[in-house]
Amino acid sequence: MSKVKYYYDPETLSYRKIERRKRKTFKYILGFITATALFGFLTVFVTSHFVESPKEKALKRELTNMQLQYDLLNKKMDEASEVLASVEDRDNNIYRIYFEANPIPEEQRKAGFGGINRYKGLEGYDNSKLITESNKKIDILQKQIVVQSKSLDEIAKLAEDKEKLLASIPAIQPVNNVDLTRIASGYGYRTDPFTKARKFHYGMDFTAPRGTPVYATGDGTVIRADNQSTGYGNHIRIDHGYGYVSLYAHLYKYNVKKNQKVERGDLIGFVGSTGRSEAPHLHYEIFKDDERINPTNFYYGSLTSEEYSILLEKSSLENQSLD
Repeated sequence: MSKVKYYYDPETLSYRKIERRKRKTFKYILGFITATALFGFLTVFVTSHFVESPKEKALKRELTNMQLQYDLLNKKMDEASEVLASVEDRDNNIYRIYFEANPIPEEQRKAGFGGINRYKGLEGYDNSKLITESNKKIDILQKQIVVQSKSLDEIAKLAEDKEKLLASIPAIQPVNNVDLTRIASGYGYRTDPFTKARKFHYGMDFTAPRGTPVYATGDGTVIRADNQSTGYGNHIRIDHGYGYVSLYAHLYKYNVKKNQKVERGDLIGFVGSTGRSEAPHLHYEIFKDDERINPTNFYYGSLTSEEYSILLEKSSLENQSLD
């Protein structure tokens, strides 16, 4: 039960009961609610704009950490780009030049990033610039890595081919120096032993006793081991690939047969004097793309510089050949 309140009326000199009207009471209540709501709104407004909640603080820390990680990622990508640029430089200026391959143009290494804006979907955010730049760097790196990877695959193949080429080129003397009596004749114009006429001699004559071992001068496949070629007598031809063929003539006998695979240094036959020959010796020729070339340019694999100088001097003398 609510308390009854009175007030003193000086006109009647008596106490009168206070009568509270409903309308006035409603106004009081409405005013209180309005004031409370306004106060609450102001409190929320001030708090939301000037005071951070625990959740906002956590999100802010996450955002700061994310930006820090992006910065670190960009730094790492810059470092990776520098390393890749160094690899590309060595690729173009060392590896590809060594293997006689054309350098990869810069436009090809970084092609495919012009034209349409592929990063439009990343726009409109607080960190759009940072995110866009990071994505661009990643895309460029991926493109460069793919190009460089393919280039290194090509270099590996070229290196393998180069190794095969170096093993296949006829690069040693077919008769050991210790077995030689002398180098009877070299490549060039010589006197024919039978007609005494001056004619071009297309190979080198190595004088050695009958039965002296003859060795393959490079890896390859025996394509002939017969006496069906005029003047050569018993002879062997080895296809080394890459356009090179070596010929060994006037043999006493063979140690290989047609289609046999041989390696540099393998024993293939023995010195003789078959065919158009004046004395036991090995007549040796080298073909490149079906053209006979000077064998003296191909002994770097078995002779010292002094031995090679002596060989050049002796083989250049215009004397009489043995075939």
